[in-house]
Amino acid sequence: MTQIDADWLRSSAARAVTDALLQRGHQALFVGGCVRNALLGAPVSDLDLSTDARPAEVISLAEAKGIKAVPTGIDHGTVTLVHGDTPIEVTTFRADVATDGRHADVRFSNDVSEDAERRDFTMNALYCDAAGALIDPTGHGLSDLQARRVRFVGLPARRVREDYLRILRFFRFHAWYADPAGGVDAEGLAACAEGAEGLSRISAERIGAEMKKLLSAPDPAPALGAMARSGVLAQVLPGADAETAFRFITLSPSDAPIPRLVALGGEDVTTRLRLSRAEAKTHADLTDAAGSGQGAAELSWRHGSDTARAILALRAAMTDVPIAHDAEHEISRGAAAVFPVKPADLMPRYEGAALGRRLAALENAWLVSGMTASRADLLARPQE
Repeated sequence: MTQIDADWLRSSAARAVTDALLQRGHQALFVGGCVRNALLGAPVSDLDLSTDARPAEVISLAEAKGIKAVPTGIDHGTVTLVHGDTPIEVTTFRADVATDGRHADVRFSNDVSEDAERRDFTMNALYCDAAGALIDPTGHGLSDLQARRVRFVGLPARRVREDYLRILRFFRFHAWYADPAGGVDAEGLAACAEGAEGLSRISAERIGAEMKKLLSAPDPAPALGAMARSGVLAQVLPGADAETAFRFITLSPSDAPIPRLVALGGEDVTTRLRLSRAEAKTHADLTDAAGSGQGAAELSWRHGSDTARAILALRAAMTDVPIAHDAEHEISRGAAAVFPVKPADLMPRYEGAALGRRLAALENAWLVSGMTASRADLLARPQE
Protein backbone atom coordinates (compact mmCIF):
# COMPACT_ATOMS: atom_id res chain seq x y z
CA MET A 1 0.00 0.00 0.00
CA THR A 2 1.28 3.44 -0.93
CA GLN A 3 1.84 5.66 2.08
CA ILE A 4 2.08 9.44 2.07
CA ASP A 5 4.54 11.07 4.41
CA ALA A 6 3.96 14.82 4.54
CA ASP A 7 4.40 17.52 7.14
CA TRP A 8 0.87 18.81 6.61
CA LEU A 9 -0.55 15.43 7.63
CA ARG A 10 1.08 15.87 11.01
CA SER A 11 0.04 19.50 11.44
CA SER A 12 -2.11 20.45 14.39
CA ALA A 13 -4.88 21.66 12.08
CA ALA A 14 -5.02 18.41 10.09
CA ARG A 15 -4.99 16.30 13.23
CA ALA A 16 -7.64 18.40 14.98
CA VAL A 17 -10.07 18.30 12.05
CA THR A 18 -9.62 14.61 11.24
CA ASP A 19 -9.86 13.66 14.92
CA ALA A 20 -13.11 15.60 15.25
CA LEU A 21 -14.63 13.63 12.36
CA LEU A 22 -13.19 10.25 13.25
CA GLN A 23 -14.24 10.46 16.88
CA ARG A 24 -17.85 10.80 15.73
CA GLY A 25 -17.51 7.73 13.48
CA HIS A 26 -17.18 9.60 10.19
CA GLN A 27 -14.66 9.18 7.39
CA ALA A 28 -11.97 11.85 6.97
CA LEU A 29 -10.05 11.63 3.70
CA PHE A 30 -7.73 14.26 2.27
CA VAL A 31 -8.25 14.63 -1.47
CA GLY A 32 -7.11 16.40 -4.61
CA GLY A 33 -4.19 18.77 -4.83
CA CYS A 34 -2.70 18.13 -1.39
CA VAL A 35 -2.54 14.37 -2.05
CA ARG A 36 -1.39 14.76 -5.67
CA ASN A 37 1.37 17.23 -4.80
CA ALA A 38 2.52 15.23 -1.79
CA LEU A 39 3.06 12.24 -4.07
CA LEU A 40 4.95 14.45 -6.54
CA GLY A 41 7.04 16.10 -3.84
CA ALA A 42 5.59 19.46 -4.84
CA PRO A 43 4.52 22.26 -2.47
CA VAL A 44 1.05 22.00 -0.92
CA SER A 45 -0.83 25.23 -0.31
CA ASP A 46 -4.42 24.13 0.37
CA LEU A 47 -5.90 21.25 2.33
CA ASP A 48 -9.16 19.66 1.17
CA LEU A 49 -10.92 16.95 3.10
CA SER A 50 -13.81 14.68 2.06
CA THR A 51 -16.18 13.01 4.48
CA ASP A 52 -19.46 11.17 4.71
CA ALA A 53 -20.59 13.62 7.41
CA ARG A 54 -23.28 16.05 6.26
CA PRO A 55 -22.50 19.78 6.38
CA ALA A 56 -24.62 20.39 9.49
CA GLU A 57 -22.81 17.57 11.27
CA VAL A 58 -19.44 18.99 10.25
CA ILE A 59 -20.37 22.36 11.72
CA SER A 60 -21.70 20.78 14.91
CA LEU A 61 -18.66 18.59 15.59
CA ALA A 62 -16.27 21.44 14.75
CA GLU A 63 -17.96 23.82 17.16
CA ALA A 64 -17.91 21.14 19.84
CA LYS A 65 -14.12 21.02 19.47
CA GLY A 66 -13.70 24.79 19.40
CA ILE A 67 -12.88 24.85 15.68
CA LYS A 68 -14.25 27.77 13.69
CA ALA A 69 -16.71 26.68 10.98
CA VAL A 70 -17.48 28.86 7.95
CA PRO A 71 -20.29 27.67 5.60
CA THR A 72 -18.44 28.68 2.42
CA GLY A 73 -20.38 26.41 0.07
CA ILE A 74 -22.84 24.65 2.28
CA ASP A 75 -25.45 24.02 -0.45
CA HIS A 76 -22.85 21.97 -2.28
CA GLY A 77 -21.55 20.34 0.89
CA THR A 78 -18.53 22.50 1.70
CA VAL A 79 -17.68 23.92 5.11
CA THR A 80 -14.34 25.57 5.80
CA LEU A 81 -12.93 24.67 9.20
CA VAL A 82 -10.29 27.02 10.55
CA HIS A 83 -7.88 25.74 13.19
CA GLY A 84 -5.38 28.37 14.26
CA ASP A 85 -4.45 30.11 11.03
CA THR A 86 -5.02 27.07 8.82
CA PRO A 87 -8.25 26.68 6.80
CA ILE A 88 -9.30 23.20 5.70
CA GLU A 89 -12.18 22.81 3.25
CA VAL A 90 -14.35 19.90 4.31
CA THR A 91 -16.80 18.64 1.69
CA THR A 92 -19.36 15.88 2.00
CA PHE A 93 -19.04 13.01 -0.50
CA ARG A 94 -21.20 13.96 -3.48
CA ALA A 95 -22.69 12.61 -6.67
CA ASP A 96 -24.03 14.76 -9.50
CA VAL A 97 -27.77 14.67 -10.09
CA ALA A 98 -27.88 17.21 -12.93
CA THR A 99 -25.34 19.48 -14.66
CA ASP A 100 -25.68 22.47 -16.97
CA GLY A 101 -22.18 22.82 -18.35
CA ARG A 102 -20.86 24.77 -15.39
CA HIS A 103 -22.75 24.03 -12.18
CA ALA A 104 -24.15 20.82 -10.75
CA ASP A 105 -27.06 19.82 -8.59
CA VAL A 106 -25.69 17.26 -6.18
CA ARG A 107 -26.85 14.70 -3.71
CA PHE A 108 -24.78 13.77 -0.71
CA SER A 109 -23.28 10.30 -0.56
CA ASN A 110 -21.69 7.91 1.89
CA ASP A 111 -19.48 6.37 -0.78
CA VAL A 112 -16.03 7.72 -1.63
CA SER A 113 -16.20 5.92 -4.98
CA GLU A 114 -19.19 8.02 -6.02
CA ASP A 115 -17.31 11.13 -4.95
CA ALA A 116 -14.30 10.10 -7.05
CA GLU A 117 -16.39 9.43 -10.13
CA ARG A 118 -17.56 13.06 -10.32
CA ARG A 119 -14.05 14.53 -10.21
CA ASP A 120 -12.29 15.84 -13.30
CA PHE A 121 -8.96 13.98 -13.65
CA THR A 122 -7.75 10.69 -12.27
CA MET A 123 -4.76 12.37 -10.59
CA ASN A 124 -7.21 14.60 -8.70
CA ALA A 125 -9.31 11.64 -7.54
CA LEU A 126 -6.67 10.38 -5.11
CA TYR A 127 -7.43 10.32 -1.38
CA CYS A 128 -5.51 9.51 1.76
CA ASP A 129 -6.60 8.92 5.32
CA ALA A 130 -5.28 10.68 8.40
CA ALA A 131 -2.43 8.18 8.65
CA GLY A 132 -1.37 8.83 5.04
CA ALA A 133 -2.67 5.57 3.51
CA LEU A 134 -3.48 6.22 -0.17
CA ILE A 135 -6.92 5.42 -1.58
CA ASP A 136 -7.36 5.29 -5.37
CA PRO A 137 -11.07 4.69 -6.05
CA THR A 138 -10.84 4.93 -9.85
CA GLY A 139 -7.95 2.48 -9.97
CA HIS A 140 -6.04 4.75 -12.37
CA GLY A 141 -5.11 7.82 -10.35
CA LEU A 142 -1.77 6.67 -8.98
CA SER A 143 -0.54 5.05 -12.21
CA ASP A 144 -1.56 8.11 -14.25
CA LEU A 145 0.15 10.43 -11.78
CA GLN A 146 3.34 8.37 -11.81
CA ALA A 147 3.30 8.38 -15.62
CA ARG A 148 2.44 12.11 -15.66
CA ARG A 149 -0.72 11.45 -17.70
CA VAL A 150 -3.60 13.90 -17.46
CA ARG A 151 -6.75 11.87 -18.04
CA PHE A 152 -10.39 12.53 -17.36
CA VAL A 153 -12.22 10.31 -14.91
CA GLY A 154 -14.60 8.08 -16.90
CA LEU A 155 -15.83 9.29 -20.28
CA PRO A 156 -14.04 12.51 -21.29
CA ALA A 157 -16.95 13.87 -23.34
CA ARG A 158 -19.30 13.46 -20.37
CA ARG A 159 -16.87 15.19 -18.01
CA VAL A 160 -16.58 18.11 -20.43
CA ARG A 161 -20.33 18.48 -20.93
CA GLU A 162 -20.79 18.55 -17.17
CA ASP A 163 -18.49 21.55 -16.80
CA TYR A 164 -16.90 23.23 -19.82
CA LEU A 165 -14.29 24.89 -17.61
CA ARG A 166 -12.70 21.44 -17.45
CA ILE A 167 -11.48 22.04 -21.01
CA LEU A 168 -9.12 24.76 -19.82
CA ARG A 169 -8.24 22.79 -16.71
CA PHE A 170 -7.23 19.89 -18.98
CA PHE A 171 -4.65 22.04 -20.74
CA ARG A 172 -3.58 23.81 -17.57
CA PHE A 173 -2.94 20.50 -15.80
CA HIS A 174 -1.11 19.24 -18.86
CA ALA A 175 1.14 22.32 -18.69
CA TRP A 176 1.95 21.77 -15.02
CA TYR A 177 1.91 18.01 -14.50
CA ALA A 178 2.18 16.09 -17.76
CA ASP A 179 5.26 14.47 -19.19
CA PRO A 180 5.90 16.48 -22.38
CA ALA A 181 7.30 13.37 -24.08
CA GLY A 182 4.08 11.50 -23.38
CA GLY A 183 1.88 13.74 -25.51
CA VAL A 184 -1.72 14.66 -24.79
CA ASP A 185 -4.38 12.07 -24.03
CA ALA A 186 -6.14 11.60 -27.38
CA GLU A 187 -9.63 10.98 -26.02
CA GLY A 188 -9.39 13.94 -23.71
CA LEU A 189 -8.16 16.22 -26.48
CA ALA A 190 -10.96 15.10 -28.79
CA ALA A 191 -13.56 15.80 -26.08
CA CYS A 192 -12.11 19.28 -25.53
CA ALA A 193 -12.18 20.01 -29.27
CA GLU A 194 -15.76 18.81 -29.55
CA GLY A 195 -16.91 20.87 -26.58
CA ALA A 196 -14.88 24.03 -27.29
CA GLU A 197 -17.92 26.18 -28.09
CA GLY A 198 -19.22 25.43 -24.61
CA LEU A 199 -16.56 27.77 -23.25
CA SER A 200 -18.87 30.61 -24.26
CA ARG A 201 -20.86 29.70 -21.13
CA ILE A 202 -17.86 30.32 -18.87
CA SER A 203 -17.24 33.74 -17.36
CA ALA A 204 -14.32 35.84 -18.58
CA GLU A 205 -12.94 35.90 -15.02
CA ARG A 206 -12.72 32.11 -14.85
CA ILE A 207 -11.24 31.82 -18.34
CA GLY A 208 -8.68 34.50 -17.52
CA ALA A 209 -7.73 32.81 -14.26
CA GLU A 210 -7.17 29.47 -16.00
CA MET A 211 -5.14 31.03 -18.82
CA LYS A 212 -2.88 32.89 -16.40
CA LYS A 213 -2.29 29.72 -14.38
CA LEU A 214 -1.50 27.80 -17.57
CA LEU A 215 0.90 30.50 -18.79
CA SER A 216 2.69 30.50 -15.41
CA ALA A 217 3.85 26.91 -15.90
CA PRO A 218 7.60 26.41 -16.44
CA ASP A 219 6.98 25.41 -20.07
CA PRO A 220 3.41 25.87 -21.28
CA ALA A 221 4.36 25.45 -24.97
CA PRO A 222 3.18 21.81 -25.38
CA ALA A 223 -0.17 22.62 -23.78
CA LEU A 224 -0.58 25.76 -25.91
CA GLY A 225 0.22 23.72 -28.99
CA ALA A 226 -2.48 21.21 -28.10
CA MET A 227 -4.93 24.04 -27.46
CA ALA A 228 -4.18 25.48 -30.89
CA ARG A 229 -4.55 22.13 -32.68
CA SER A 230 -7.87 21.43 -30.99
CA GLY A 231 -9.40 24.84 -31.79
CA VAL A 232 -9.72 25.71 -28.10
CA LEU A 233 -7.16 28.52 -28.29
CA ALA A 234 -9.06 30.21 -31.12
CA GLN A 235 -12.26 29.90 -29.11
CA VAL A 236 -10.70 31.57 -26.07
CA LEU A 237 -8.50 34.13 -27.85
CA PRO A 238 -9.37 34.63 -31.52
CA GLY A 239 -6.29 35.65 -33.46
CA ALA A 240 -3.84 34.22 -30.91
CA ASP A 241 -0.51 33.09 -32.39
CA ALA A 242 0.94 30.10 -30.58
CA GLU A 243 4.10 30.11 -32.71
CA THR A 244 5.08 33.59 -31.51
CA ALA A 245 4.41 32.48 -27.94
CA PHE A 246 6.64 29.42 -28.46
CA ARG A 247 9.51 31.62 -29.66
CA PHE A 248 9.08 33.97 -26.70
CA ILE A 249 9.01 31.11 -24.18
CA THR A 250 12.27 29.83 -25.67
CA LEU A 251 13.91 33.26 -25.57
CA SER A 252 12.76 34.48 -22.16
CA PRO A 253 13.59 32.82 -18.83
CA SER A 254 10.65 34.56 -17.13
CA ASP A 255 7.53 32.54 -16.33
CA ALA A 256 5.41 35.64 -15.71
CA PRO A 257 2.04 35.13 -17.45
CA ILE A 258 1.42 38.66 -18.81
CA PRO A 259 4.52 38.86 -21.07
CA ARG A 260 3.62 35.41 -22.39
CA LEU A 261 0.09 36.66 -22.98
CA VAL A 262 1.48 39.60 -24.96
CA ALA A 263 3.44 37.16 -27.14
CA LEU A 264 0.36 35.02 -27.61
CA GLY A 265 -1.61 38.00 -28.88
CA GLY A 266 -5.26 37.75 -29.84
CA GLU A 267 -8.24 40.05 -30.05
CA ASP A 268 -9.45 42.14 -27.12
CA VAL A 269 -7.32 40.26 -24.59
CA THR A 270 -8.05 42.58 -21.67
CA THR A 271 -11.82 42.08 -21.94
CA ARG A 272 -11.86 38.43 -22.99
CA LEU A 273 -9.69 37.43 -20.02
CA ARG A 274 -10.96 40.16 -17.69
CA LEU A 275 -7.48 41.33 -16.74
CA SER A 276 -7.16 43.53 -13.68
CA ARG A 277 -6.27 47.18 -14.17
CA ALA A 278 -2.67 46.51 -13.19
CA GLU A 279 -2.44 43.51 -15.52
CA ALA A 280 -4.05 45.46 -18.38
CA LYS A 281 -1.56 48.30 -17.90
CA THR A 282 1.38 45.89 -17.87
CA HIS A 283 0.01 44.22 -21.01
CA ALA A 284 -0.38 47.58 -22.79
CA ASP A 285 3.03 48.86 -21.66
CA LEU A 286 4.82 45.72 -22.83
CA THR A 287 2.97 45.74 -26.14
CA ASP A 288 3.87 49.39 -26.75
CA ALA A 289 7.50 48.94 -25.71
CA ALA A 290 7.94 45.85 -27.88
CA GLY A 291 6.68 47.83 -30.85
CA SER A 292 8.77 50.90 -30.10
CA GLY A 293 12.20 51.76 -31.42
CA GLN A 294 13.72 52.01 -27.96
CA GLY A 295 17.10 50.31 -27.62
CA ALA A 296 18.14 47.91 -24.90
CA ALA A 297 19.78 50.61 -22.76
CA GLU A 298 16.74 52.88 -22.85
CA LEU A 299 14.39 49.98 -22.14
CA SER A 300 16.49 49.01 -19.14
CA TRP A 301 16.61 52.60 -17.87
CA ARG A 302 12.84 53.00 -18.24
CA HIS A 303 11.63 49.58 -17.09
CA GLY A 304 14.46 47.81 -15.27
CA SER A 305 16.74 45.01 -16.42
CA ASP A 306 14.35 42.07 -16.18
CA THR A 307 11.51 43.84 -17.98
CA ALA A 308 13.93 45.05 -20.65
CA ARG A 309 14.97 41.44 -21.29
CA ALA A 310 11.33 40.43 -21.59
CA ILE A 311 10.62 43.28 -24.04
CA LEU A 312 13.62 42.39 -26.20
CA ALA A 313 12.51 38.75 -26.21
CA LEU A 314 8.99 39.83 -27.18
CA ARG A 315 10.35 41.97 -29.99
CA ALA A 316 12.51 39.11 -31.27
CA ALA A 317 9.64 36.63 -31.06
CA MET A 318 7.26 38.96 -32.90
CA THR A 319 9.70 39.89 -35.67
CA ASP A 320 11.69 36.66 -35.78
CA VAL A 321 14.84 38.81 -35.66
CA PRO A 322 17.49 37.67 -33.13
CA ILE A 323 18.28 39.74 -30.05
CA ALA A 324 21.41 41.84 -30.61
CA HIS A 325 24.65 40.29 -29.36
CA ASP A 326 25.45 43.33 -27.19
CA ALA A 327 22.01 43.44 -25.55
CA GLU A 328 23.24 42.41 -22.10
CA HIS A 329 25.95 45.06 -22.13
CA GLU A 330 23.40 47.69 -23.14
CA ILE A 331 20.93 46.51 -20.49
CA SER A 332 23.62 46.88 -17.82
CA ARG A 333 24.57 50.31 -19.13
CA GLY A 334 20.96 51.47 -19.07
CA ALA A 335 20.36 50.12 -15.59
CA ALA A 336 23.31 52.09 -14.28
CA ALA A 337 22.53 55.32 -16.15
CA VAL A 338 21.29 58.38 -14.28
CA PHE A 339 19.65 61.32 -16.04
CA PRO A 340 21.98 64.16 -14.96
CA VAL A 341 19.51 67.05 -14.82
CA LYS A 342 17.38 67.69 -11.73
CA PRO A 343 14.33 69.98 -11.50
CA ALA A 344 16.31 72.29 -9.20
CA ASP A 345 18.78 72.86 -12.04
CA LEU A 346 16.04 74.57 -14.06
CA MET A 347 14.39 76.59 -11.31
CA PRO A 348 13.31 79.33 -10.90
CA ARG A 349 13.56 80.03 -14.63
CA TYR A 350 11.08 77.23 -15.28
CA GLU A 351 8.11 76.41 -13.07
CA GLY A 352 4.94 74.33 -13.20
CA ALA A 353 4.02 72.92 -16.61
CA ALA A 354 6.94 74.74 -18.27
CA LEU A 355 9.35 72.95 -15.92
CA GLY A 356 7.85 69.60 -16.86
CA ARG A 357 8.11 70.31 -20.58
CA ARG A 358 11.73 71.45 -20.30
CA LEU A 359 12.71 68.37 -18.29
CA ALA A 360 11.02 66.13 -20.83
CA ALA A 361 12.80 67.84 -23.72
CA LEU A 362 16.19 67.49 -22.06
CA GLU A 363 15.50 63.89 -21.14
CA ASN A 364 14.66 63.15 -24.77
CA ALA A 365 17.88 64.86 -25.90
CA TRP A 366 19.85 62.78 -23.38
CA LEU A 367 18.28 59.57 -24.67
CA VAL A 368 18.97 60.55 -28.28
CA SER A 369 22.61 61.04 -27.31
CA GLY A 370 22.73 57.44 -26.15
CA MET A 371 22.69 58.61 -22.52
CA THR A 372 26.09 60.24 -22.98
CA ALA A 373 25.21 63.96 -22.90
CA SER A 374 26.51 65.64 -19.75
CA ARG A 375 24.61 67.89 -17.38
CA ALA A 376 26.47 70.91 -18.76
CA ASP A 377 25.71 69.94 -22.36
CA LEU A 378 22.03 69.57 -21.61
CA LEU A 379 21.69 72.80 -19.62
CA ALA A 380 23.41 74.66 -22.45
CA ARG A 381 20.87 73.51 -25.00
CA PRO A 382 18.65 76.32 -26.34
CA GLN A 383 14.97 76.17 -25.60
CA GLU A 384 13.02 74.53 -28.40
